[in-house]
Amino acid sequence: MAPALSSFATPLTPEHAQQLEALLATLSPEEVLWVSGYLAGMTRQLRPAVAVPAAVAATAPPLTILYGSQTGHAAELAKHMAKLAQQNGLTARAVDMAVFRPPELKQVRHLAVLVSTYGDGKPPDLAANFYEFLHSRKAPKLEGVKFAVLGLGDSTYVNFCQTGKDFDVRLEALGAKRVHERAVCDLDYRAEAGAWIETVLGKFAQEMKDGAESSPGLRISAGDASSVLTTQAGSELIDLQHPFPAPILDSIVLNGRGSDKETRHIELSLEGSGLVYEPGDSLGVVVENDPAVVDELIQALRLNPEEPVPDGTGDVPLATALARHYEITTITPRFVERYAEVADAAQLRSLVRPEHRTDLFAYLHGRHIIDLVEEFPSGGFDGKTFVGMLRKLQPRLYSLASSPAAYPGEAHLAVAVVRYQSHGRMHKGVASGYLTERRSNDDTVLVYRERNENFRLPTDGATPIIMVGAGTGIAPFRAFLQEREAVGGTGRSWLFFGDRRFRTDFLYQIEWQRFLKDGALSRMDVAFSRDQENKIYVQHRMMERGKDIYAWLENGAALYVCGDANRMAPDVHEALLAIVAQEGQMSREQAEEYVQRLQQEKRYQRDVY
Repeated sequence: MAPALSSFATPLTPEHAQQLEALLATLSPEEVLWVSGYLAGMTRQLRPAVAVPAAVAATAPPLTILYGSQTGHAAELAKHMAKLAQQNGLTARAVDMAVFRPPELKQVRHLAVLVSTYGDGKPPDLAANFYEFLHSRKAPKLEGVKFAVLGLGDSTYVNFCQTGKDFDVRLEALGAKRVHERAVCDLDYRAEAGAWIETVLGKFAQEMKDGAESSPGLRISAGDASSVLTTQAGSELIDLQHPFPAPILDSIVLNGRGSDKETRHIELSLEGSGLVYEPGDSLGVVVENDPAVVDELIQALRLNPEEPVPDGTGDVPLATALARHYEITTITPRFVERYAEVADAAQLRSLVRPEHRTDLFAYLHGRHIIDLVEEFPSGGFDGKTFVGMLRKLQPRLYSLASSPAAYPGEAHLAVAVVRYQSHGRMHKGVASGYLTERRSNDDTVLVYRERNENFRLPTDGATPIIMVGAGTGIAPFRAFLQEREAVGGTGRSWLFFGDRRFRTDFLYQIEWQRFLKDGALSRMDVAFSRDQENKIYVQHRMMERGKDIYAWLENGAALYVCGDANRMAPDVHEALLAIVAQEGQMSREQAEEYVQRLQQEKRYQRDVY
């Protein structure tokens, strides 16, 4: 009998070693011989981009790549980094913080952390436990550990990439040493993240040589990182780099007459695309800026609309670049900092100082770039300089409101149309304006699928589900119920829905009534905040039904939340903690542990924005 793998020095994780041992135990000697030959052949085909000395590969501690991800971007980057490391002869593994066992941290010697920031400064849901452990008194000393941190975030938030910054500071405080400076990436993260990964892997490779003086320098070759990072899994060919022109089949206003909101139900055709999605996924929409806003901005800056400027692949006229390639509405602190210099605006230079950060975000509230340009006019730069201050125009993600099992070849969206008066002009949402005002039936929009593995129906269709959504946060739950009805799921379902007014804002009301009648939906509670003097929201309805919610959870139900990340989602979370504490007769700390277990078991999932 062969000795256990644990008796050898091995780059395998304990889980992989156990799986391999279990497989080998079932094989005959002839089958083992065949497998060894097959694996040897695979090894010859890998042809790593750099030759790592055998002594280094055998003795170097593995590189652990920990990731914390809310929507999947940090996870995809981490897996790409691990694959790239392995292709270059390094031992590496990518591990979700949700499943990483804190005691393992004592054995780590080379650590890369890739983590996003959720909302305004919080760790991703599934990374919260590890984040809290690392910042607690239980965290071990990490002398001898080499690390690097990459943060993902959105610079329109005050606490931009705060989770990445927190990890970086805490690891150093615990005694670990950086191999490379922290990087913080905005929404257009792909190029910067790809360059960081390439540089950091090169530095880790040098560290992992372990003093072998005869070893040649190691060079990491990343190839086309942006392509790797955006291509979707499976056989589909549709991704961010290759979106599909989807015809608009229908665009229907969901609100009743007299509503002070406009919400559109938009149906798109995916026929012929080969695009496959699951309930819980989002649809990425490639958008364009309003031509009227483009013209207004160019005139305010006194620039030439035909001036050639870079768009990332070459030069195009300024008007085209601003319409299709750059974010020209939302103001970021980085834009203010750059504009303050070229406009020689002392007030703006003062606002971007760290001690005035709160004042800066108060100033930015409700303003678009055109507002700032008109308040602080400057004609001292050209179009190329101006676009160098801007972020790239990002696709907008919408939670899919349909199940492919119920509507094959289609994708449905619930779109809240953004319009508001501020600083003397009407401001409109880039994406909602594009979809509802500048596109109509039979026009096409460029789309792709954005996976969301952290917002999935239970694999067992008999599992009860509780769904909490407000406004367009109802979209994925329409898809969930369609899916369950189409595939014959038998589990009970309970929907909490909130909006402003029953008469005008009960989105998809007829469909919910049909689901209730047919049994696909077991229960429904609604909260219409403006129908009475005291505003009532979904979290209030949850508190009223706390006993039943806790009973459902104790019987294995999964809870889903979709909606606003700034107010609705935190309020619902607090209500859940209060329900668990009260009905389970627990302390606050025990209730938090209960809810954390739900998250770890993927029985509490959130899709918030």
